Formats: sequence, structure tokens, C-alpha cells
Amino acid sequence: EHEDTSLLLQPLLEGQDYGAAAEDGTQCPSVSVSRNNPAKRDWLVVAVLCFGNLINFIDWFIVPGILLDIQKYFGLSDGKTGLLQTVFTLCYMLAAPIFGYLGDRYNRKIILGAGIFFWSGVTLGSSFITESHYRIFVLSRGLVGIGSASYSTIAPTIIADLFEEGKRTTVLSIFYIFIPVGSGCGYMLAAGMAKSTGDWHWAFRVTPCMGGLALLLLILLVPHRIQRRTAAHRALSISGMVGRADEKPDVHRTAKTTWCQDVGSLVKNCSFVCSSLGLTAMAFVTGALGMWMPLFLYRAQVVQGLVPPCLQDSCNSSNSLIFGGITIGTGILGIIAGAEAARRLRKINNKADPLICATSMFISALCLYIALMVAQTNILSTFIFIAFGELFLSVNWAVVTDILLYVVTPRRQSTAIALQILVSHLLGDAGSPYLIGLISNAIQARNVPSLQWSFRSMQYSFVTCAFVGAFGGAFFLLTSFYVEEDRKEAQR
Repeated sequence: EHEDTSLLLQPLLEGQDYGAAAEDGTQCPSVSVSRNNPAKRDWLVVAVLCFGNLINFIDWFIVPGILLDIQKYFGLSDGKTGLLQTVFTLCYMLAAPIFGYLGDRYNRKIILGAGIFFWSGVTLGSSFITESHYRIFVLSRGLVGIGSASYSTIAPTIIADLFEEGKRTTVLSIFYIFIPVGSGCGYMLAAGMAKSTGDWHWAFRVTPCMGGLALLLLILLVPHRIQRRTAAHRALSISGMVGRADEKPDVHRTAKTTWCQDVGSLVKNCSFVCSSLGLTAMAFVTGALGMWMPLFLYRAQVVQGLVPPCLQDSCNSSNSLIFGGITIGTGILGIIAGAEAARRLRKINNKADPLICATSMFISALCLYIALMVAQTNILSTFIFIAFGELFLSVNWAVVTDILLYVVTPRRQSTAIALQILVSHLLGDAGSPYLIGLISNAIQARNVPSLQWSFRSMQYSFVTCAFVGAFGGAFFLLTSFYVEEDRKEAQR
């Protein structure tokens, strides 16, 4: 094998034309062939994947954007309202390992297309559910979660196969920018449609059209097969000798291990485990904030006498619009800042990535706690500290994924992402919206019903998020002790 590899590399080292004819008259692959259009094609693939990610997270946050209207329409308590996002996330996380298994073994383009078609169709159908069918509405949110899981599990692995490590963090940053952008657009789209039409159901009728466009772009612009890179492929592709798309995956290689063996190997990877627990804390906080923060801000304004209680058909959705704008702005800035900080600090410290994540989690937890404490007296300060809290949370999105991609061997990456999704959502945002709602209900039940206690119950339950965020910082700090060794092991 070593002799064959050296023979392949020799023409490049000697400056010869690797595209010259071989002795038997056949033409060897030329270096220039692989360099003609791969870069342009790869960026088109990234653009399609980013557009799909945008729609994915718009769908995710439509419900929180019109939570007041939905709560009033179905007559729900805080606990039952939180159940909507919990069911969505539970189905999302349970489906993720299935799609991870399929993504490591079968055609990823087909799986992505099926996921987009499925979640877009269910979202459209949910817009016609009436007030007497709350359970069907809950079920529809769960089905949308299943469709979303196919996308979040597989799309990052395609990016990992298209780009080398130097560019990969940058491209992943671009991809993950569409998490906060999509989330913010979800709030704003939902609130805007509810306000302009007077009927919140219309909020669920826009993204299916966007999903149809994404599916068309996926079919036209994304290659049917994208090469799954091994260490050997990466070494050769640096020399321009291995194509990166339109090639069949190495099925025999991925079929050698079972899913259980892959999981067993990942569980022994300390960096993967600790960073996944840190991501779980992030998911817990972002899930609770995403679901309840507009409602919390509304209740704070009611207590301060800034807005009246919602008694009309369509509730005031200004907080959703503002919070959506904050989510977009802080998300873009945070992800770019995180990627740039990681790029610069890696040159100084090999443990930079987990240390960046740990620091940002500690600062975010502190900002969130201050925001909760000043909410009753100064709503402007609350918005400012929430913005800083979200900014430092967003720093971690691309960095955490990049940690996974270099501490896990390439043939286990889809499974690793799926397992990370399962754990982070199971212990994170699958339960946090429901848990916050239950704690709020319990506090309200102990006190005389009033606008003041309606606000305080949410304020006290939110304090849980600040402490969970601090625990997340501790897990990322722990990751820094193992990351160098695990990275070397994955490269071997």
C-alpha cells in the first residue's frame, strides 16, 4: 500500500503531468479535472443546505412566536402549553439516531429530500386544526420534529465531507448562522402573519411553500452521491487526486461495524461525552428561552403597567418581533465571533475550542440571571441582558460541532451527531419548556391568582436555566482536559 501511494504522489512531487497517458494507453485522472468546478459546486451545495436549515428553524419557532394566541385559542395552562415544544423535541431526538444510522449507510440526498417534503406537508396540515382538536395539533408538532431530525442529523456531515478542516469551521459557521436567523424569522413570521391576517393559523402556511422551493433546489443542485471521506481520501484530496462528489460511498467500510459498536466507541470518547453534556445544557437553556421568553416579557410589561392584559382576539405580538430580532442579530454576531475566536486561538492553544465554549456559557448564565432579576423594574435592561445572554450562547454552535467532527472518526460522524442530538434534547430542550411550565403552575397554585404571581412564577422557574448554564460551562471545561488526546486518536 505504501509503495502504491508513493507512486501516485510521485508525479506531483516531481512536477510531472499526472494526466499523461499510461503505458497501456489509458488516460490517468488529471489533477486539473478535479479542480475545474468542485469549489463552485460545493458552495452551491452549502447554499442549498443553508436554505433548508433556515426553513427548518423557522418551523421550529413558529409556535413560540404566537404562543399567547395558541394558549388562549386552546385554553391551555402553562404546563400544557410547554408540552407543545416538548413533544416536538422528543420526536425530533428519538428520530435522530434512526436518521444517523441511515445517513451513514444510504443515500443522504434522498433522506434529506424526504424529510423536507414530510415536515412541510405536516406543517401545512396543522394550519387547519380547530380548537376542539388540541391533541391532533400536539401530534402534528411531533411529526414535524421527525422530519426536522433528518435534516439536522445529515446536513452537517455533508459539509464535513466537502471541506477540509481549515475551511470547515468557517462553512459550518455559515450553516449554523441559520439556526438563530431561522429562529428569529420564525418568531417574526408568526407574529407578523397573525397580526396582518388576524388569524394565527396563517403562520403555518408560509414555510410549506419555502420547503417546496428547498426540495426543488436540492434535486437540481445537490449531487446524487457525495463522497464520504476517510483519512486516506482527505490526504489524497489535498493533492487534488480524489474527487469529492458524484462518487459512491464506501459501503463495505461502513458496514463493518454495527450501530451498537459505533455507540460503544463513542461513549468511550471523553471529549465527545463531555462536549455533548455541555451542549445539553445549552439546549436546556435555549429551549426554555425560545419557548417562554416572549411570554415572560409580556407578563413583566403587564406588571409594570406598560401593556394591558390580553383580552382581545389577537394578542400583542410586539415582544415576539423584538425577541426575534434580538435572536437574529445576536445569533449572527455570536457565531461569527465564536468561529473567528476559535480560528485565532487554536494557533496559540490546542484546547481553545472547549475553553471558548466554557467561558461563553459562564458569561451567558450570569447575563440571564441579571435579566431575570431586573425584569420587574426595568424592561429595557432586561432586553439588554437577554441579548448578551443569547450572544454568548450563540458563540458555541459551530465550535461544538467542529469539536465533534475532529474527535470522532469520519465513518461514525452521522451516528455521533445523531447520538448527540438524542442526548442533548432528551436531557435538554425536550423537557425544559415543559419543566418551566410545571414549575410556574406549581408556584401559581401556592399563591392567590394575580398578575403579579403570574409574572413571579415564570421569573422563579427561569432561574433554573441560569444554574444549568453554569453546569454546561463546567462540562466544556472538562472537555478541555481530553480534547488533544481524542483528536489524535481520531486522526489515527
